[in-house]
Amino acid sequence: SFRPLSVDTVGSFQNLRLVERAALIEQWTRSGQEQKNLLSVLSAAVRFQRTAVSGHSAAVFVVYLTLGNGSMPNTALPAPRCLNTRTKGRNELDRLARVLASGFGVGYLPVAPGTWGSLEAVLLVWLTHRFIPLSTTLVLSALLVVLIYPAVFLCSCFARQSNRSDPQQIVLDEILGQILCLLWAPISAASLVVGFLLFRLFDIVKPFPVGRAEKLPLGLGIVGDDLIAGLYAGICLRILWVLF
Repeated sequence: SFRPLSVDTVGSFQNLRLVERAALIEQWTRSGQEQKNLLSVLSAAVRFQRTAVSGHSAAVFVVYLTLGNGSMPNTALPAPRCLNTRTKGRNELDRLARVLASGFGVGYLPVAPGTWGSLEAVLLVWLTHRFIPLSTTLVLSALLVVLIYPAVFLCSCFARQSNRSDPQQIVLDEILGQILCLLWAPISAASLVVGFLLFRLFDIVKPFPVGRAEKLPLGLGIVGDDLIAGLYAGICLRILWVLF
């Protein structure tokens, strides 16, 4: 199928390597002369891209110069499949990152989203203990280990989307930190409440090295500081459990 060349398609051209661009040239053009014209200015366009006001301007420069006579063609050009696939995959990944990093939307609650994320983790721990009491610690530990790396990746994606280092809508880090805290004592109503309060305290106060870990780039900083806060809170919870 064919559709007119859009600005989005043209703008995406700059993100491709030279080999990929050559493949697109062959797909976009219909005659040997057009291919020759495109190839002849491709290197110049790449040099222009490095000095242009934006990469998008360079991509437009490529198509404008090479399709002839200083005007865009009236005929439809085939839409490059690889660009469509990349755009679709990126949109799906961005959507997945928003859903999971926000704790299935909890992070979009208007007041204290981090606190709501911690409460979501407490609920998860309680449900796990309620339905599989004999393996609660094992299941939660496995869940924590399995989720750490994806959490760093998803939080990084979310941060890039929002152009902020640590968007308040991200609560997946609070969820993991709260789970880590509650692993340090047997699950009970008292341990859930005290563990929740301790984790929120350490997450807000950020004693060393929690504050320093927060300065790590993207997802490492977003997740790392909450894991350390959860570790501090868990140790305190364990001490209180032993003493009382």
